Amino acid sequence: MNRIRGSLGLLLGVVGGALLLTWVGADGYKQTLVTTTATYALVALGMYVPYLMAGSLSMAYGAYAGIGGYAVGLISAKTGLPLVAAWIVGPIVAAVVAVLLGLATRRLSGFFLAAVTLLFGMAFTALLVDAESLSGGSGGLGSLRKLNIFGWQPSHYQVVVGSVVVVCVIAFLLDRLRMSPWGIIVRTMRDAPRAVEAAGVRVPVMNLVALAVGAAIAAVGGGLFTYSAGSVTPDTFTLNLVFLAIFMPLIGGSATPWGAVLGAVIAVQLTLNFPAVETSGTLILALGVLVILLVAPQGVIGYASRLVRLVGGRRG
Repeated sequence: MNRIRGSLGLLLGVVGGALLLTWVGADGYKQTLVTTTATYALVALGMYVPYLMAGSLSMAYGAYAGIGGYAVGLISAKTGLPLVAAWIVGPIVAAVVAVLLGLATRRLSGFFLAAVTLLFGMAFTALLVDAESLSGGSGGLGSLRKLNIFGWQPSHYQVVVGSVVVVCVIAFLLDRLRMSPWGIIVRTMRDAPRAVEAAGVRVPVMNLVALAVGAAIAAVGGGLFTYSAGSVTPDTFTLNLVFLAIFMPLIGGSATPWGAVLGAVIAVQLTLNFPAVETSGTLILALGVLVILLVAPQGVIGYASRLVRLVGGRRG
């Protein structure tokens, strides 16, 4: 049953991605919206693992996305390495930083953990501004070179298609990971850590693994956005992105990683695309989250599944 649900989620994700790409076409503005949506979705998927699966709220995901972004910028501007290497180096460095930060904050939880990791994100931004010789300071790094894969340089539309594919693949893998034995242990650890410890599983180690996986995914999103924009600055990945990423799974549905993807689509459409609400899109989004938490705590996907079961039950 779980495999059927996972395959159904992938099918719906692929269909949704195909419809999104058909809507985009050759419109440059819409292509930018899709790239931004993919970045939001990857950051939200990164937060999904430690936040909704392991129950650990880290607010350092702007820093992890920034590490991925600056990996692209530095490898492009400072080295002659293939640009593809940035999507290898960035996630690895972000995962290592997440593990070190997790070790430093292993005794903290709740508000205190959120506050310390929030300060870390702010300190990371300040570090980028001060390290002018390396990061370009407040002006950042620009005029980045394009990908060259054995002589092939993807167009902007092909990058958009690739970003949609990456989001679908990662969401599908996280959905399978969630239902795997490891995912079941992590979710049980969130609700009953002492029971998991009694079974011989080291809860701190599992938390660190969850943090590393989430940070690596967020770094992929940061690298994608930096490459698409052609530049990166210390203010590219702000705290606003982190706060939005917290609510995206709640909007789409916290029971599955696909909810984070749907939440990212809704957030970008409300805050960036609709002319009628773009000036107050964040307010509408906040009110929408409040309504969803009161009326449909399982999010849009959970409410839709409930309606399908209700209609199926009545027909039966």
